[in-house]
Amino acid sequence: MLDGHHFLGWLSLVFIVLNSIGSTAAYFGIRAPMPPRAHTGLPAEGQNTGQRLHPFGSFEEASSHGTYVRTLTGNEPLTILPLTSETEEAAVQICDRLKLERKQRKMCRRDPGVAETLIEAISMSAQECEYQFHFERWNCTLEGKYRASLLKKGCKETAFLYAISSAGLTHAMAKACSAGRMERCTCDEAPDLENKEAWQWGGCGDNLKYSNKFVKEFLGKKNSKDLRARVDLHNTNVGIKVIKAGVKTTCKCHGVSGSCTVRTCWRQLSPFHEIGKQLKLKYETSLKVGSTTNEANEATGDGEIAPPKKPIAGHSDQIPRTTDLIYMEDSPNFCKMSKFSPGTFGRRCYKEKNCESLCCGRGHNTQSKVVTRPCQCQVRWCCYVECKQCTQREEIYTCKD
Repeated sequence: MLDGHHFLGWLSLVFIVLNSIGSTAAYFGIRAPMPPRAHTGLPAEGQNTGQRLHPFGSFEEASSHGTYVRTLTGNEPLTILPLTSETEEAAVQICDRLKLERKQRKMCRRDPGVAETLIEAISMSAQECEYQFHFERWNCTLEGKYRASLLKKGCKETAFLYAISSAGLTHAMAKACSAGRMERCTCDEAPDLENKEAWQWGGCGDNLKYSNKFVKEFLGKKNSKDLRARVDLHNTNVGIKVIKAGVKTTCKCHGVSGSCTVRTCWRQLSPFHEIGKQLKLKYETSLKVGSTTNEANEATGDGEIAPPKKPIAGHSDQIPRTTDLIYMEDSPNFCKMSKFSPGTFGRRCYKEKNCESLCCGRGHNTQSKVVTRPCQCQVRWCCYVECKQCTQREEIYTCKD
């Protein structure tokens, strides 16, 4: 059985797997693109750019005003390809290459859709992390030595990583069931809800019930005496709770002239970028905790999670709630290159927004650049958009060394 600490161990390996299997997830039976870093526009290790990739595949580039253009909403349906012997074989290979324990590997191999869903969950979680921390000193750098060092430290950033990762797996599995990618689950039929009005339970709801069962079995639930393991497991559960809290009932009316005499309803998860926003807010209000140790367990790190010693703004009491992110150690400042991050030298900042904070008081360089972008776009009948190309001069700000 595993706890949350082992969870991120195998998740971190997925970056290597993604880079080695090719540029699309069609290899696993799905058309939705899931390219490796070299083809996504995501920065390579040690490289910082003004571009970011939203978890649902749309590029977003910051303007001088810090605004973004999102081309996808995250609600687009996935187009599924039928599983073949080749895709099943590929799924088995991925399960074998992931850093899984024997029970997890068995769960991964028993359904061809699991391998695809595991990789989708991690890709989505990592990209949402980069999205949420784009303007901050730590911009969710997860490559190589930085990842390994940070995961050993029980700070706020690690708490967020556990939560966003468990949320990603729960979300991806529920969606995979309703999309028909799994053999062992299908749409959510919601038998626990009563039909009290003139509506029917139908459609194809996201199967959160099966997803929760799978995630708990896959991650395991270990009652550990180790304080760090308990903190990690707490934060893992926070991610799952945020997914549950975001379930919405969606209905479609049926009747003459839209009279809605009958409604068909189904349960639907919130888009994952909404989950990311909620977890980012929890990161900002996370609580530092200690241990109620005694002489016998002080040396081993055993003990109960103790409330923070200092008052926390926005909390009427000192006891962490089950929905709070918690951490044990103060975060590094992430300003200079260290074992935790590449630092902020060369990072793009926005003069009126975050240059002072991001550059850690070192100042910033200014570069004038001519850019060409589509403008004055109009929809033409039928079915295409016509744009002019506008050229303008932009000021680019980057952090000094």
